[in-house]
Amino acid sequence: MRLLFPLFLIIPVIEMILLIKVGEWIGVMPTIILVFSTAIIGVTLLRRQGLSTLLRANKKMEQGQVPAEEMVEGMLLAIGGVMLIVPGFFTDFLGLLCLVPLTRRALARRCIKNGIFVQPGMSGSFTSTTSSFRRADEDIIDGEFRRDDQDQIEKNN
Repeated sequence: MRLLFPLFLIIPVIEMILLIKVGEWIGVMPTIILVFSTAIIGVTLLRRQGLSTLLRANKKMEQGQVPAEEMVEGMLLAIGGVMLIVPGFFTDFLGLLCLVPLTRRALARRCIKNGIFVQPGMSGSFTSTTSSFRRADEDIIDGEFRRDDQDQIEKNN
């Protein structure tokens, strides 16, 4: 949390310096086109990679496993997508690191290993009584019910 405030000050300064340098190097219009292009590429990558991660998480859940890595990858995808939409080259670079599968998986493993997405004092567990989750197409419905009008029926009889 202590790093958050300096990051909000440092990142815009880095972005402005990079935008000015790139603008001097390739020109103003190509720089603007490049910034918009990275945002479009980011949204496209986010859609594709997000669906892929969701499918892998679903597959792990069907096998009765906790999709921890996929959940962290989902967080990294969201962070990367936001970074690519924010105008600037530094945030685009960081966003691409979060969206490219190879670097995203490495970042996810590192985050899990270091406990970055875990709140202090939080713990949890996962247990399954079956080897896999049941499919939605089975005819088993599990639930409880109570008739609200049962007292009324008994009085009338």
